[in-house]
Amino acid sequence: DEPTEGIQPNIVKQIEEAIIRLNRERGLSVILVEQNIPFARAASDRFLVLDKGRVVLAGRTDELTDAVVEEHLTF
Repeated sequence: DEPTEGIQPNIVKQIEEAIIRLNRERGLSVILVEQNIPFARAASDRFLVLDKGRVVLAGRTDELTDAVVEEHLTF
């Protein structure tokens, strides 16, 4: 749950690399809850957007465009 919250940028990069390694090298699925969109894009291959506990959008990370972020993830 938000592994980048309050963490130094160089440590955030290490966390990102560890998540990617766990997925690609070990075949582990990782459920990442994150509001840092650049981090989520880099460390994920799929995404879900929830609103009040319901999935309102899902897709491949390359579909998580700035327009989608603006529409669903900003106030």
